[in-house]
Amino acid sequence: MKSASIALTALGVRHVVVGGLAVGANGHPRATKDVDFLVGDEAFEHHPGGFVTMKPGVPIQINGVAIDLLSVQDGEEHLASALRAPMGSMIEAPQLIYLKLKSPRQKDRADVIELIKAGVEIAACRTYLTAHARDLLAGFEDSVARAASEE
Repeated sequence: MKSASIALTALGVRHVVVGGLAVGANGHPRATKDVDFLVGDEAFEHHPGGFVTMKPGVPIQINGVAIDLLSVQDGEEHLASALRAPMGSMIEAPQLIYLKLKSPRQKDRADVIELIKAGVEIAACRTYLTAHARDLLAGFEDSVARAASEE
């Protein structure tokens, strides 16, 4: 993570840690095989015809560890505030919950439940989702209920 962050910083690519490492930093340590970053658009080069490539030098693997990059998508301008944090920081819990809830993977839904059980601020997450992703609120409330039933 640190080596990838150093490389991204040297290239001027805004980035914060998301994924499994951020889940651990927010209270639920778990194993992960890769490092995930939310990155600014400067990590990519846009070519004619809508073709997009990574900027030269952006790491995709370091010492056998995969580096996965996520970018802010259309309609996700609310994530841009995460990229104003110091480069290499962990993403804030409400934004992490948002990213986990929008994923179709069961592992990400389990992460949400475990983060709730670990004490993530439910009210802050609810407020964030209400403001930026009302369509994910039902899934969040289901996760809150599930977490409560598992304790």
